[in-house]
Amino acid sequence: MVVFESITRLINKRVNRVLLFGQSALNSSQFEAFRKLVLDEFGRSGLAKELERVLDEHHKDRHG
Repeated sequence: MVVFESITRLINKRVNRVLLFGQSALNSSQFEAFRKLVLDEFGRSGLAKELERVLDEHHKDRHG
């Protein structure tokens, strides 16, 4: 799905910046915990999964 891929690409750019900020501000063990939380929230088990579900529902509603 092109829309999903485009949106996740935009989100991933922002996630990478957030991780860079976290890496610059936290010690290595804190950063690893922070990184895991961020990736869990925005990755396949978090926002990406929810976004895919919403887009699928929207697509089904529009196309019967």
